Amino acid sequence: MLEKNENKYLKLFFSTFKLSACTFGGGYVIVPLMKKKFVEELEWIEEEEMLDLIAIAQSSPGAIAVNASIIIGYHFAGVLGALITVLGTVLPPLIIISVISLFYQAFRANLFVNMAMTGMMAGVAAVICDVVISMVKNIVKRKNILSTVTLVGAFIAVYFFKVNIIIIIFVCALIGAVNIYLNEKARKERGF
Repeated sequence: MLEKNENKYLKLFFSTFKLSACTFGGGYVIVPLMKKKFVEELEWIEEEEMLDLIAIAQSSPGAIAVNASIIIGYHFAGVLGALITVLGTVLPPLIIISVISLFYQAFRANLFVNMAMTGMMAGVAAVICDVVISMVKNIVKRKNILSTVTLVGAFIAVYFFKVNIIIIIFVCALIGAVNIYLNEKARKERGF
């Protein structure tokens, strides 16, 4: 049993370590990679549950990659799993940034590094667009009119009216809580 747990902890650590080491562009880029790893490859979690976990990670303070790794690690292996996945997530950037800081002046002046960074920004934008499109598809696929209206309303409020994202998160959380409360109340009244 201990060996099986050790394998689970090692797999959690190395999965998050590899994802973090190969991810450029921030937390939104790591989301589809986590989905691919934990939903499609390892089949440890369902796609809809992953979407919910990412929504929690995104709405919590801090880096989305770290928040998501905490939630996933805790989901599979409790507090120790959360600590292991956080370590796996923060070590690669810490190592990379430490090395880069030693050679910062040389990196900054190098034409090829600047060209590579410009190309990576375009790739990151494409990955973020992919994440947005797949999350919207998952929300619309649920065929829940309230979720779709909330999605469109949040987009309009942020994009056109520049409403602070914290207000959007609280309003969406309130809408979700009221929706769940009303659905549970209706379910109890029907006797289910």
